[in-house]
Amino acid sequence: MDDLYDEWGNPLHLSAGDSTDEHGRFGNFVGEPEESDSDAHGDASASANAYTFSEEPEEQAEVNDQQLMEIDGISTASSHTLSSRTLLGSEVPSSHTLSSRTLLGSEVPSSHTLSPETFRGSEVPSSGTLSDDDVLIDNPDNVTSNAVVLHEDKQYYPTAQQVYGADVETLVQEEDTQSLAQPIVAPVVQKKFTIQEDGLPPVFFKRVFMTDLMRSPEQIRNIAFAGHLHHGKTALMDGLVMETHDIGSKLEKNKGKKAEEQLRYTDVTILERERGLSVKTAPMSLVLQSTKGKSHLINILDTPGHVNFADEVAASLRLVDGIVLVVDVVEGVQTQTEQVIKHAVLEGIPLTLLINKIDRLILELKLPPEDAYFKLKYVVEEVNTFIETTLPGSGAKWRVSPEKGNVAFACSNMGWSFTVPSFAKLYAESYDKTIMDVAEFAKRIWGDIYYTPGTRKFTPRPVNAQSKRSFLHFVLEPIYKIYTTTISKSPNKLDKTLKTLNIHLKPKQLKANAKDLLKTVCREFFGPNTGLVDMVVQHIPSPVEGARTKLEKYYIGPLNTKTAASMQSCNQDGPLIVHITKLFSTTDAASFQCFGRVMSGTVSPGDSVRVLGEGYTLEDEEDMVTATISDVWIAESRYNVPVSGVPAGNFVLLGGIDNSIVKTATVVAPKLPGDEDAYIFRPIQHFFESVFKIAVEPINPSELPKMLDGLRKINKSYPLVTTKVEESGEHIILGTGELYMDCVLHDLRRLYAAMEVKVSDPVTRFCETIVDTSAIKCYAMTPNKKNKLTMVAEALDEGIAEDIESGKVKITDPVRVVGKFFEENHGYDLLASRNIWAFGPEENSPNILQNDTLPSEVDQKILRSVKDTIRQGFAWATRE
Repeated sequence: MDDLYDEWGNPLHLSAGDSTDEHGRFGNFVGEPEESDSDAHGDASASANAYTFSEEPEEQAEVNDQQLMEIDGISTASSHTLSSRTLLGSEVPSSHTLSSRTLLGSEVPSSHTLSPETFRGSEVPSSGTLSDDDVLIDNPDNVTSNAVVLHEDKQYYPTAQQVYGADVETLVQEEDTQSLAQPIVAPVVQKKFTIQEDGLPPVFFKRVFMTDLMRSPEQIRNIAFAGHLHHGKTALMDGLVMETHDIGSKLEKNKGKKAEEQLRYTDVTILERERGLSVKTAPMSLVLQSTKGKSHLINILDTPGHVNFADEVAASLRLVDGIVLVVDVVEGVQTQTEQVIKHAVLEGIPLTLLINKIDRLILELKLPPEDAYFKLKYVVEEVNTFIETTLPGSGAKWRVSPEKGNVAFACSNMGWSFTVPSFAKLYAESYDKTIMDVAEFAKRIWGDIYYTPGTRKFTPRPVNAQSKRSFLHFVLEPIYKIYTTTISKSPNKLDKTLKTLNIHLKPKQLKANAKDLLKTVCREFFGPNTGLVDMVVQHIPSPVEGARTKLEKYYIGPLNTKTAASMQSCNQDGPLIVHITKLFSTTDAASFQCFGRVMSGTVSPGDSVRVLGEGYTLEDEEDMVTATISDVWIAESRYNVPVSGVPAGNFVLLGGIDNSIVKTATVVAPKLPGDEDAYIFRPIQHFFESVFKIAVEPINPSELPKMLDGLRKINKSYPLVTTKVEESGEHIILGTGELYMDCVLHDLRRLYAAMEVKVSDPVTRFCETIVDTSAIKCYAMTPNKKNKLTMVAEALDEGIAEDIESGKVKITDPVRVVGKFFEENHGYDLLASRNIWAFGPEENSPNILQNDTLPSEVDQKILRSVKDTIRQGFAWATRE
């Protein structure tokens, strides 16, 4: 018999139980193993050619160094005897005897003795004997490879495609692209862009009492503090807040520089605090007492003073029944002051005057009392002069004067204010034993009326050298003495002097610094701001009295309906009507809350309402959304008071209905009495238009949707901002000025979009005007070439534009009324006046569309059939 050799040419020795078939393969033999020549080569285990089950555990043999080598990726553990074959990828359990064949990828169960056949990937059954007919799964051709597998080619873990599937796109990053400053799991960041109170702060009145006052419209006054920048509106609000809120102990904890800072309670946004000026309108509802001790609910809107933010002022004046015009006594009437006076007079809003910062005349300018009087008189006359300029011949009705009681004097930094009647009452209380007619005494304090101490008489002219103007003698000189005495005298002398005025201070208060001491003395001398409350109650109408003016000016619906009657009487049980003019962003700037005035009915959480936008008409109801009111609050700037309902005549803050509102809206009940049609309030007429234009685009183009969402929120937040996309694809923002646009971009970058944007150079938008009649006629042909429309432009006569803007003539009036106005005031003939079709682009804009065709040349019936289309095109053209 020929010798048998393996693949590498090594001779194979057959033992006594081995046999071969005709193909030279090993046969199967079951029996006792015999000794073989392999023992001489160091095989201490059982014979490599024996294929029997081991009933007894094998004795462990010595393992040499060659047996512990890693051969083609196979690491052999202890107690394993390896043959001269290469074991590729097989995992050999302990206590197994391997044959001299190569086992490729096979998994050998425990307690099995393997035959000399090669099984690649085959699974050996337990307690069984493998025959030569067993199928080789991994290698059907029984081809043995001796290729060396490199370390980097070995696969220790499954690939991503093996785990997730071949149809899943996988990305492998060998470097960490996330910076070390960015955490792997970012913490939850709660955005907060406004200053808010923790809960409801304590107040000196019961909030239940305030909600009860809301149901008495006669005791309510809706006012706005308006004026120029840094004239003291916010400081005046601080004085009223300190009078009604128990926050003095909290402020006393402030030390150093923080203790000297102004409170600025109504400046709640971070931007306002950093810039030191008001940017947004801030509402406050306070319970204040008059000099008679009667409580009134005063709903106040603190408006910005910078001229760029005049849109906030216009939105606020739509809701109020009267204005407190705040004027700095040193600076006098400024640009924003003139704008407020003009708007108030033209819109018919009652006006009162508050001359602020009187202490500047004493401490800063150091004027003598007589010069101070002339300065005060000059400011009053300056206001009256501008009123007369705005409405020539009607200034007497709007005139302000201290003797009428609609002028107040104040020092907002020191927290005091008074009117001439309230100061007269102060004298009456000081001389309680003297019978004094306060009203008659107040009439003699202001003006060219002199008082002679010797005779104790009032005269229109000075009698002798001792005669002084009564305002100088009774008002200014006592105030000057209080200031000079408090600042100059020692604590002991000051204490004695103050006791004569029935002012008792603690030793600690007497030793305070000059500013705090002066503030304390003035507060004790003047008391609360009862004079200001008297002025507001007497000269500003209640919501019931002012409702009719609001409806006549701004309501587009008929005034003879049940709904209009309910709004005129502020009926709390009538149909719900709320006029929304302002949107305030939430603390995290994620959504908006709607601020407005309840005109009729009572608004409550959970009410289902119809939200009518500015574009809503009876013919086109597209701008109408049905929504549910989620929350109802009383707005208090730094906190909101949740209530179960707000009746007619009050300001209200609503949540859950802001999605469809852009600028203004009218909220109505789902069904009006008698199935009446719903009408809206007119959009706000601002002081001027936005002409400051910039273009913005995201630095990262993929963030364009994020920027567009931020622009939509900007459009909601600022009443006069305009965002649009031009034909070139640029995203345009239109504002009123540089500061206005800077605040808009700050909110876009930080609040609403939280991204960086590229901004173009600013451009001022100019609109064309007409100086003479067109030299040629401009015409347009219809597509069928059978109709031609010809237009001619010419300048309006002087005074027409002013009459249209002031509302003296309205295009919504009957044709005969409009025609008669132009005939009587501007010399139009009957045919021309009856053919005025439209004002453009808005109903009160100073452009006129007039039909100048002759009935003999053009069929008027056919022309009137396209009248609405021509009017719409005229509005588009004049708007551009």
